[in-house]
Amino acid sequence: MIDPLGGPAFWWPFIIGFAISYLIGSIPFGLILTRIFGAGDLRTIGSGNIGATNVLRTGRKSLALGTLLLDALKGALPVWIGSYFGPDMAVIAGLGAIVGHCFPIWLKFKGGKGVATAAGVILTLTPLAGLLALVVFLVVVFITRYVSLSSLLSAVSAAPIAYVLGHVQQAELYLLVALIIIIKHHENLRRLFAGKESKLSFSKTPPTEKV
Repeated sequence: MIDPLGGPAFWWPFIIGFAISYLIGSIPFGLILTRIFGAGDLRTIGSGNIGATNVLRTGRKSLALGTLLLDALKGALPVWIGSYFGPDMAVIAGLGAIVGHCFPIWLKFKGGKGVATAAGVILTLTPLAGLLALVVFLVVVFITRYVSLSSLLSAVSAAPIAYVLGHVQQAELYLLVALIIIIKHHENLRRLFAGKESKLSFSKTPPTEKV
């Protein structure tokens, strides 16, 4: 009987590609940077999240920026490498990196919320769709000052934007990514619906929003 999925010989390269991308994505740069530069254990600060927004609560803007860039890079790099093996591998690599960031094996699967890593994946796979999703983020955060809401709407918008631009396979990935990001933001959603979510402050004081 013919295997419609191509059989194990076809699966293994994608399994290996996903696993390598997962390991890259699971590197907790926020935790590493704050420890190296003496800012404490990030898991005991603010929301306990390992992402750039929580790093900003340490008052170390340079570390927060470094975390943001490195988290985006660990999404972009696997996709870039995977693209040399075809578009399917690039998509699988992107998913692996995001899953790795959100559920890292090193931290008992308690990772970040995937926004920066997803941004790196989307901007590398479909640059124009990524830029338009980034515009959505910036507009929403400017109007509402809710980083969590901006992240969610940006993530949700990526799939239809990519689909309209003709990137059907990538749009399917972005739907799954949006679902992961929504699940990881469940506490933020509760606070948003309850009117208790903190807003981003444009002052010099560190933000208090738990994203």
